[in-house]
Amino acid sequence: MEQDELLPSVQVSQRVMIGRLLAGLVQGALLYWIYRNAQQGGWLASTPSVMAPLLMAALLLPAMLISAMGYMAPRKLALWMLAAGAAVLAMALHAVLRDAGLYRAPGLEGDPAWRVLAGPVLPGGAVFLFIAHSLVLSGALDQRRIASYDRYFELSWKLVVQLLFSAVFVGALWLVLLMGSGLFSMVKLDFFKKMLTEAWFNVPVICFAWACAMHITDVRPAIVRGIRSLLLVLLSWLLLVAAVIITGFLCTLPFTGLQALWSTGHATALLLAADAVLIVLINAAFQNGHVKAALAVRVSARVAALLILPLTAIAVYALGLRVHDYGWTSDRVIAAAALVVASCYAFGYAWAAQRYETWLVPIAIVNVATSMVVLAVLLALLTPIADPARLSVNSQMARLASGRTRASLFDFHYLRFSGQRYGQQAQEQLAQQSSGADAAWIREQAGKALKEVQPWAPQKAGTMVSVRDNLTLWPRGASLPDGFAEQRWQGSDSATPSCLTMAGQKCDALMLDMDGDGQPEVLLFSGAGYPGPALYRRERDGEWALLGRLALTGNSCPALVERLKLGQYQLVAPPIRALQIGGQVLQFQSAFDRDDCKALEAASAER
Repeated sequence: MEQDELLPSVQVSQRVMIGRLLAGLVQGALLYWIYRNAQQGGWLASTPSVMAPLLMAALLLPAMLISAMGYMAPRKLALWMLAAGAAVLAMALHAVLRDAGLYRAPGLEGDPAWRVLAGPVLPGGAVFLFIAHSLVLSGALDQRRIASYDRYFELSWKLVVQLLFSAVFVGALWLVLLMGSGLFSMVKLDFFKKMLTEAWFNVPVICFAWACAMHITDVRPAIVRGIRSLLLVLLSWLLLVAAVIITGFLCTLPFTGLQALWSTGHATALLLAADAVLIVLINAAFQNGHVKAALAVRVSARVAALLILPLTAIAVYALGLRVHDYGWTSDRVIAAAALVVASCYAFGYAWAAQRYETWLVPIAIVNVATSMVVLAVLLALLTPIADPARLSVNSQMARLASGRTRASLFDFHYLRFSGQRYGQQAQEQLAQQSSGADAAWIREQAGKALKEVQPWAPQKAGTMVSVRDNLTLWPRGASLPDGFAEQRWQGSDSATPSCLTMAGQKCDALMLDMDGDGQPEVLLFSGAGYPGPALYRRERDGEWALLGRLALTGNSCPALVERLKLGQYQLVAPPIRALQIGGQVLQFQSAFDRDDCKALEAASAER
């Protein structure tokens, strides 16, 4: 079948063109109305269950409508828009229901709908609708439920190029408008500059320009096809480089072991990224299966198709270790969902690569089938079926109840701000816990967490910072030395732990006498990475000052931190002598790797 038949140019009537431009204008007007209502605090702003679905629909559905005009019969198009709207409604309503309203991200204070959609629901919904739209529109053009792979390839890549160049067109238009405002400003006419800052102008203009760009790229399919072909050819030659690098990486693992990979703390993400790169590049080389690629590209594609399976297997193992040690979190649930998709590609592409055909023809079947899996996975993640927050909260609570996570290591802050409504409910249960050896301490920590307002945003001027409320003291029953909580920490250097300068920021504070003078120093663990736990000592003038930092980053070894909290340590002379230069003593940091931490964890488990 000829490509021109696969990707027909719309027989543009004035009716189709006007319909597309009107869709852009209506989108702009609707978004501006939503914006104004949010700014003025109208009824819509106070009703997230209406505003969030409306906002999400206004952002995503018009592009689908514009791209389908002229290709689908009006009745079919209306039914498809209703179905897509129902999917948007379900995702947005679930996002509203799971949102506990605990805090508002900076810049979104006046708009709960933006806060709700600022998470994974908007990008996840956009990916879901893009895949679904490509499948539905291809089926409509082929007049069957499952279209040919040629149709899927042509249409999906056409939509990608359209979206990219529409964004470029809007950006270029905005640069021209900024140039015009600068020219008028030089002759003391600032009306143009002021107009560009007004939402009533820029929102409709952006939406209208987007609709124009979508229409122009749609009626010039040869240009779109040429750009796509050039892009895919360039990407296909990167496949050779990627295949060599990843083959070399996998060949080194038997000699280096996997411990170095685990010590990164994000091995699963790195391996998934490598999977994604290989999948994209393989498809750039394969295209619709009819392109005659160079021999080097074809060999690289077959090798790369086999590499995805070991990468995915290692990623599954890495994630399994983290879940076994620390339970599920939202990020790990999302990673597991990504691994489900990656496994479909891994097994499917390995099956395609071992078949001795002239080209990787079976991956066409794998791509279409996996796209259905992606839709199912996204729908599960963005609805109550497999909500990452719900699954992670259930996991963490089960570990606490069973004793797999000790109360001293339980992350109350995570429940408060990452568990959404489910974490809020679990926190309230913990604040009323009456059974167990650590019940009183759990109630205290849960109560403190419930009072937290914002996890990251700095407090406004005049906000009182209670250092005592921000600190959890160790060993239990310890008290802060005089003057530490009362000292004015605001205005200190940027490396000062945030629990000393910001309301609602938590640290573990260990009381220990490090210099042997009989007076306790304070070691603060903030849970962050660099620059590490900070040790403070009271000086002769009564002020507390930084004495040094512990060579331990973030939560790299919870078992070590737990022993410190329980007082299971000794003060010993360092094994490496220090250097004294001009009266200044410089000490070496001791090396502490993942193997040392594993040994501590094993010893803790035996106790």
